Amino acid sequence: MNIQDLNPKSVWKNFYALTQIPRPSKRESRAVEYLVEFGNQLGLETIKDEVGNVIIRKPATPGMENRQGIILQAHIDMVPQKNNDKVHDWDNDPVEPRIVEDWVYATGTTLGADNGLGCAVAMAVLEATDLVHGPVEALFTVDEETGMTGARALQPGVLKGDILINLDSEDEGELYVGCAGGLDVTATFHYQEEALPAGYVVRELNVKGLRGGHSGMEINQGRGNANKIMVRLLLPFLRDLDARLLCVEGGNMRNAIPREGVACVAFPENRVAEAEALVARTLAEAQNEYGPVDPGLEIFLAPCECQGPAIEQAVALKAMRAVYGCPNGVDRMSLAMENLVETSNNLAIVKSENGTIVVKTLMRGSIDSAKADLSESIRAVFELAGAEVQLTGGYSGWQPNMASPILKAMKETYQALYGIEPAVKAIHAGLECGILGGIYPNWDMISCGPTIRSPHSPEERVCIPTVEKWWNFVVAALEKAPLK
Repeated sequence: MNIQDLNPKSVWKNFYALTQIPRPSKRESRAVEYLVEFGNQLGLETIKDEVGNVIIRKPATPGMENRQGIILQAHIDMVPQKNNDKVHDWDNDPVEPRIVEDWVYATGTTLGADNGLGCAVAMAVLEATDLVHGPVEALFTVDEETGMTGARALQPGVLKGDILINLDSEDEGELYVGCAGGLDVTATFHYQEEALPAGYVVRELNVKGLRGGHSGMEINQGRGNANKIMVRLLLPFLRDLDARLLCVEGGNMRNAIPREGVACVAFPENRVAEAEALVARTLAEAQNEYGPVDPGLEIFLAPCECQGPAIEQAVALKAMRAVYGCPNGVDRMSLAMENLVETSNNLAIVKSENGTIVVKTLMRGSIDSAKADLSESIRAVFELAGAEVQLTGGYSGWQPNMASPILKAMKETYQALYGIEPAVKAIHAGLECGILGGIYPNWDMISCGPTIRSPHSPEERVCIPTVEKWWNFVVAALEKAPLK
């Protein structure tokens, strides 16, 4: 069965169309133009702003003009992750959806349900002729995953609605009323190159087979971080075995838990056996530690054709010590809401190139002061090691409003549809609501979505029955929009 045959057909048709258009963050221009053409073909007012956000307006159906305007919001871009053995050109190749029982996956890559399904639902509302609703605006933002550029650049006064329904959360039956803010840390080490001493042989250290995942939604699951596991070997290689580091690369997205890492390391010929023994011991330890959540972990040394030069030894040692010491994972759980991560850090990227070793992390936090405190801890670790440190891209979280009128209305709507109350939660992920609410402080905001698992990794999948439940819920919520 093709996903276009699934119900509701209008949603899956639009989602499939988006999977066929490459749209990694910062490279989603073709999808932007597709949405502009989509709105124009429907004869609806369609706006593309300076950064590429698309706004499409649909008038109220007859008799619903007295309802508050609702903005359906989703982001266009997706996280481009693939398995190491998957050949995929993110600038040209479509995603290949497949159905496995009650789930839709991609084939060896991320699926892009985050947030392509949100876009698809908004598109289905715009093109529907049989729905009852007040004034509707669809806001499709760009570059959510790597900087929330579209949300940040949105201009006040452009949108006319009163209520924002964000379509980017990932558990059907749950309504989200708060989210974490974020902050990027970038540490840069500068090095000179050194020739390899005589009698050295080069090996490639590989860490692979980890599940990775969303650095907000899944940071509390104890999954292995490829950079942390890799430096667990690189530091003793350099410090204890007199090895030399030629290059290192682990992770490629700030908001994805790194799944794979690789480094070229030169060893004195008489120390290779010790290195292999250390790898075997570390693999056994890591499998014992991470086995329940990362059963596919592999760590091995392989032959390597690279012959140098090496990274300056003193700098390599300082950098590896700093990466080893950098906080990673959950820092603190919330005292205000049960089972909610309050503050975390994802040690996302470690990469050497052009005379630098660059380390990038993404912090998330519900409380700005706690997030700032963690950032200073990370800054201190890297500055003590001699790195240049930049803190950028900070944004505040979305504070819950439990007296929200749209929360009350949507709770009642869900209860009427399905006979149970939806759960009301906050999320340890960076929804755009915090930024958008700062630009439009009058908005009443809420977030909902289908059930998506392992976003930001090739295991990403969406539960098929929950998409129809979610669609019916959104449609009913539009019909019951509050009066002006």
